[in-house]
Amino acid sequence: MAHAYTPGLKVAARVHHRLRRALPLPGDVLVEVGQRVAARDVVARALLPGPVTPLNLANQLALPPADVPSCVLKRVGDPIAEGEVLARTKGIFGLFKSEYRARTSGIIESISEVTGQVLIRGEPQPVQVLAHLPGEVTEVLPAEGAVIEAEVTLVQGIFGIGGETYGSLHVLPHDADLVPELLTDEMRGAVVAAGGRVTHAALVKAVELGISALVAGGVDDQDLKQFLGYDLGVAITGSEQVGLTLIVTEGFGNIRMAERTWQLLRSRAGCEASVNGATQIRAGVMRPEILVPLDAATGSQGPEAAAAGQLEVGRMVRIIRAPYFGVIGQVSALPQQPQVLPSGSRARVLEVSLGDGRTLTVPRANVELIEE
Repeated sequence: MAHAYTPGLKVAARVHHRLRRALPLPGDVLVEVGQRVAARDVVARALLPGPVTPLNLANQLALPPADVPSCVLKRVGDPIAEGEVLARTKGIFGLFKSEYRARTSGIIESISEVTGQVLIRGEPQPVQVLAHLPGEVTEVLPAEGAVIEAEVTLVQGIFGIGGETYGSLHVLPHDADLVPELLTDEMRGAVVAAGGRVTHAALVKAVELGISALVAGGVDDQDLKQFLGYDLGVAITGSEQVGLTLIVTEGFGNIRMAERTWQLLRSRAGCEASVNGATQIRAGVMRPEILVPLDAATGSQGPEAAAAGQLEVGRMVRIIRAPYFGVIGQVSALPQQPQVLPSGSRARVLEVSLGDGRTLTVPRANVELIEE
């Protein structure tokens, strides 16, 4: 039997989440299988080679390149401090000597008699990977990192900026836009969610207050551009250094958060949340996520999930095209035969039942699954 598949967002009250945490280069893993970790625990660390500074001593000292090695007072592998004499010429009869003092600290990496250049490698930069998710280490990746698993409440957004952060979940009313007046000093370090649109003024005030993250239904693209100072291209986000993480659950514009998503966040208010705004919308899709760890006694295990991405009667979907953009409903029928659309084209459609009793017929390409 043929099946229809469509992309989807995960909004789940309880799901078993598996998170892979790995270094960008080989290093030391600091955890063991079976170990319990907190979100801010370091699971792996490494030293990233420092930047290389080239010094053209042949030009600086007016020497032939072949004479440079004999004038350098250090050997390859020796440390050098900023301001320390690195090279000195022999002068004429011991007089009129010239010297060169290092303008940066590091390690002598190479001395070339061909180019007359000396390369200084800067101090290595420590890189560490945090657990991000409180849970149990189920697998150690030698010299890379670890895999952490836990039961969580999971909410994926449409778009986000900013990297990984943490904080207590504070939920504002569903009909409230995220405006500066709703943000207070008590929210410092918190993850603040509201059902409406987030404004530029609220983003600025959130940074001033030290709020970790904002979660909203939508954002105006001009507000986002003004906050960032530039237009975002089609690429991966998450590396923005703007003072907080922002996640929108529905899209751009004055869009209210889905009632079901807001209710789920409200049910976890006061709990610690792990948030990541990294988004990639092309190949290798990456969604921004809000993870709220659960203990064994929290909530209940939901029904067995349907196959990932598979359209079936009873599945929850979100319509992602006008004129019903953002509407959420339940698939009530999957007609097999293509139907004629108002545009005159023919396409396979589905019927979506809404909470107010209406039934909409829309092209299957115009919906995305809400995976539970």
